[in-house]
Amino acid sequence: MPVRNQTSELMGGNASGEESADVDWTTDDELDILTDTAISTSPTLTSHGTVAILGSMEASSSGGASCSKLVKHFVGMGFPETLVSKAIEENGEGDTDSILNTLLTYSALEESPQQQLGTRSDPASSEYDTLLDDVSDMDSWSEDEIADDTDSMPEKHKLLLSLEITGSLTQEQRKLLSLANMGFTVEDASIAMERCGTDASDEVLADFICAAQMAREEDSYLPIVISKPKHVYCGNGRLKKRKLREMVRRKNDTDDESIRLPNPMIGYGTPSQQPERIHRSLSESSMGPPFFYYENVALAPKGVWDAISRVLYDIEPEFVDSKYFSATARKRGYVHNLPIEDRFPLVPLPPLTIHQAFPLSRKWWPSWDTRDKLNCIQTVIGSARLTERIRTAVERFDDDPPDSVQKFVMDQCRKWNLVWVGRNKVAPLEPDEVEMLLGFPKNHTRGGGISRTDRYKSLGNSFQVDTVAYHLSVLKKIFPNGINVLSLFSGIGGAEVALHRQGIKLKNVVSVEKSKVNRDIVRSWWEQTNQTGSLIDFDDVRMLDGERIEQIINSVGGIDLVVGGSPCNNLAGSNRVSRDGLEGKESALFYDYYRILDLVKCLMARKL
Repeated sequence: MPVRNQTSELMGGNASGEESADVDWTTDDELDILTDTAISTSPTLTSHGTVAILGSMEASSSGGASCSKLVKHFVGMGFPETLVSKAIEENGEGDTDSILNTLLTYSALEESPQQQLGTRSDPASSEYDTLLDDVSDMDSWSEDEIADDTDSMPEKHKLLLSLEITGSLTQEQRKLLSLANMGFTVEDASIAMERCGTDASDEVLADFICAAQMAREEDSYLPIVISKPKHVYCGNGRLKKRKLREMVRRKNDTDDESIRLPNPMIGYGTPSQQPERIHRSLSESSMGPPFFYYENVALAPKGVWDAISRVLYDIEPEFVDSKYFSATARKRGYVHNLPIEDRFPLVPLPPLTIHQAFPLSRKWWPSWDTRDKLNCIQTVIGSARLTERIRTAVERFDDDPPDSVQKFVMDQCRKWNLVWVGRNKVAPLEPDEVEMLLGFPKNHTRGGGISRTDRYKSLGNSFQVDTVAYHLSVLKKIFPNGINVLSLFSGIGGAEVALHRQGIKLKNVVSVEKSKVNRDIVRSWWEQTNQTGSLIDFDDVRMLDGERIEQIINSVGGIDLVVGGSPCNNLAGSNRVSRDGLEGKESALFYDYYRILDLVKCLMARKL
């Protein structure tokens, strides 16, 4: 996936946060999470959505009110009130970190087996509750505890809980309650079920909700700007009003035949899996020249992929998860007019499991960490504070930690793609390891004054090269003498690297990329690989008007492939802050992709 560069410069570096378990965390949105370093000065943990952030707890003018607020704060995390009062008495009201550590220590020393195996006062559950908002393990509560806590529940959650007690829940309501008990709101769960279908598993629904909540958290720091899509002109400058009206159809338009995500997400086939039947027909208007290839996140808001498909010549998206091509997941949708027969993968084949990718880590891998694949690579990594918390939680036990501790650790390992690098020791992936997982050459993003933060950001927003190369492999037979490429939202050159690795000569590449860091990476790769063609770059897709594109086509002799993926910031899950779909400020750049593609098609048709 090309870098979502149009917004990457608006958002600061990296951070840490937390997530739910057993989920392929496909950042549909590839957004940075609130930076850990920017907020590390605040001493108190509060939670927002599923992302734990640090906030300040301002002291009340009344000492009694302050103490009461502090007690309520830690009781809300799941600690017993008597234990909280004792910890505050020992440490004072001002040092919340020491209070939290004391509470965790007391909880770890509890002698009751029930408390050590998953009640709200055990160490892992307590840490977990500080990281997730309103998380509760309803199955482990007594009826009295449920009764005491329901006053603070939203009404819909109360209703579901009462129906559960009477045994009168429908299957859909049970799924809503299950998600609510994970800490999600019933409203978010309802939206997820509407988007993903009522038959979707809890893991898939949790995946959708958490990606949306991370996007909401980030977007709350961005200005809310509603931008109208760009007008679309053909080569003769005529406004295509009818097509424009179709493209700007609002996301709240309902469509009974809306596009649904397949399961498994293998598109028209992968090297290891092929669907039983493939039926695909392209309209005459969608045919080249040029060929085109458009990519974006699979878990977009309802109606977005219908609109994208409708605009791009009614071509049905091909949804593919890169876990079938690599050791990491990446759920994406691709709309293209490429042939789908006679595809072939890159060789040598990449590692397909975690242990194949990191064989030296196997000896440190605990038996209860059963991960076979990493989740979606993000633009940020887990913090040192988080990895130290995990080490502390695990090494309290001589044998395997209890289930609650394992759950806490696995939640964070899945979220942040942490790998075991020593006894009880986990660490985030290094940039060169991420490059390998995404199919880029070693040191692709290294050098030239590029920071580690920029490397993670650029890689986290890129294509998974092996997946894209499989789709583009059909061009090798069609263009044996080389290809001219117009690469929009180029990022760090995922499409260019894929074509090169497939042995397809790059005669001329016109690269459009806003980020100078990414343009420098592509330029460096071009020189290091001794490309014999020409690399022409621009910094903004909006610069490419009809006159400029006509000049480009005349200078290079035509465009054979238009490739790219516009920013996905406003397509993220159920983001209610700036989830404006294709009319959002950043994601509206999709219309520039179509505008430019349509211009190229019109101008190329004139040359024939």
